[in-house]
Amino acid sequence: MTANALAPLALLVEDEPQIRRFVRAALEEEGWQVHEAATARRGLIDAGTRSPDLVILDLGLPDGDGIDLIHDLRTWSGVPVIVLSARAGEADKIAALDAGADDYLTKPFGVGELQARVRATLRRRRQPDLADAGLIRFGDVAVDLKDRRVTKGGAGVHLTPTEFKLLAVLVASAGRMLTNPQLLRAVWGPSHLEDGHYLRIYMGHLRHKLEDDPAQPRYLLTETGVGYRLVITNV
Repeated sequence: MTANALAPLALLVEDEPQIRRFVRAALEEEGWQVHEAATARRGLIDAGTRSPDLVILDLGLPDGDGIDLIHDLRTWSGVPVIVLSARAGEADKIAALDAGADDYLTKPFGVGELQARVRATLRRRRQPDLADAGLIRFGDVAVDLKDRRVTKGGAGVHLTPTEFKLLAVLVASAGRMLTNPQLLRAVWGPSHLEDGHYLRIYMGHLRHKLEDDPAQPRYLLTETGVGYRLVITNV
């Protein structure tokens, strides 16, 4: 495939050649350029010199742990990071997300899921402009951050101050998986990091007020054992 100088650039940090070929093909099908690195050290160097639009990262690299790479990267870059890993434990997912990853895919995964996660990450990259405008929409819900007003189907929806604060945090990182500790810290403060029941209660309130079917939410999604994400499908 001939490289398109205008195409976005993904940096793929992965030591398994078969996975690299699989991911490269999936991304190139979506119009990406792909640069590959097989070690953490090379990946960190390439992230600095090539200024990628996206980093896709394995955690089990031959010369270090991908979580350490994320920590280093986040000291100087806000580039989106999607983790691909065989580590399926909740603790590993939470550690990667708390380090600064935007999303986490467990191996094995399908082409369609990878492409969808990449698209969602790019939508989130565009959403600061929406937040600056003050109005964010998903489904028939509109959230006016400046006026602190929420409507559904054109009718006003009453949210308590805590409900609105939780929704605003989710909106600000729409498309991104936010861990329970991240949400608890942002909404209730650092002294409530063990109070996960707060999230279950208030997410239930938001779903009943904003989802068409609270039992099968389309936008306010649970990442089991890890956290929550707001999916905006119409951005």
